[in-house]
Amino acid sequence: MMDNFSEITMFTLSGLSGTTNYRHTLFALTLLCYCVIWLVNLTIIVTIVVDKNLHEPMYIFLCNLCINGLYGTAGFYPKFLIDLLSTTHVISYAGCLLQGFVVHSSACADFSILVAMAYDRYVAICRPLVYHSVMNTQRVCVFVFFAWLTPFYLVFLGSITTLRLRLCGSHIPKIYCINYLVGKLACSTSIAHVIVPAFNYTFYFLHFMFIVWSYMYLLKKCLFSSENRSKFMQTCLPHLLCLITVVVSLLFDLLYMRFGSKKLPQGVKNFMSMEFLIIPPIINPLIYGFKLTQIKNRIIQFLCGKHL
Repeated sequence: MMDNFSEITMFTLSGLSGTTNYRHTLFALTLLCYCVIWLVNLTIIVTIVVDKNLHEPMYIFLCNLCINGLYGTAGFYPKFLIDLLSTTHVISYAGCLLQGFVVHSSACADFSILVAMAYDRYVAICRPLVYHSVMNTQRVCVFVFFAWLTPFYLVFLGSITTLRLRLCGSHIPKIYCINYLVGKLACSTSIAHVIVPAFNYTFYFLHFMFIVWSYMYLLKKCLFSSENRSKFMQTCLPHLLCLITVVVSLLFDLLYMRFGSKKLPQGVKNFMSMEFLIIPPIINPLIYGFKLTQIKNRIIQFLCGKHL
C-alpha cells in the first residue's frame, strides 16, 4: 500500500493482456481505423473551410464536431498503437491524467456542439423569420467558444480533484486512462471527487434534455408543414442520428464500467471501451457527408477535379 500519492509515477494498463498472438493484426486494423477517421473528418473540415458558401452556422458547428472527433481520438490512438507493439503497457502519471482529460473533454464537447446544432435547427425551423438575426456571426462564435471552453473547464476541475487524491495502487483494468478508474485507486474518497463528477453528469444530462425539448418543438412544427418536414429530413435527421450514435456509444462504456460483468472476454471489454472512439468519429462525418446535399456536391466536385 502506498502512503503518499506522489510515490506513484506510472500506471499499468492491463486491457491488452492476452493479445500477444494477434497484436500485429490488431495494430494493422487499428491503424487503418485511425486513418479512416482522419480521412473522413478532414474531408468535411477542409470542404467547409475552403467553400465560402458553407460558412453558415450549421456547417460551422459540423466543422467543430469533426475537429473534436480528431481531438478526442488523438488522445487514444497514438498511445494505443504504441502499446500494441510493446511488451509493457504502462503510462506515466501525467500522461494518464492528460489522456483522461482529452478523452473526457472530447466526449463532453460532443454534447456541447450537438446542443448548439440543436438550437440552430430549432431557430431555423421554428423561427425562420428571425434566423439570420438570432444566429448571426457574433452569436455563433460565442456558441463555439463556450462549446469548447465549458467541457475543458469542467473536466479540468475533475482532473484537479483526481490529482489531489492519495493513491494506493497503480493498476488500471482498461486500455486507456480515465479519471473514474484512477479515482478507484484512491486510499480514501474525497467529497470533491464525488461532487464534481456528479455535477458534470447532471450538467450534460441537462444538455441532453434540452435537445429532447427542442426536438419536441421541431416535430410539432413539422407535422403541419411539408416544407418544414423537408428541412427536418435534410438537416435534423443527420443531427439526430449523430446524437443517438454518441449517446449509445458512451452509455455502452459508462454502464459497463460501473455495472458490467467481469466475466466477459477481454476482447469484448476492449471493444466496449473503444466503441465511442471508433463509431462516432467515423459515422458522424459520413452521415453529414452523405445527407447534406451541399457538402456531398462539393466533395464530388473536388474528386472530379472541378473547382469548388
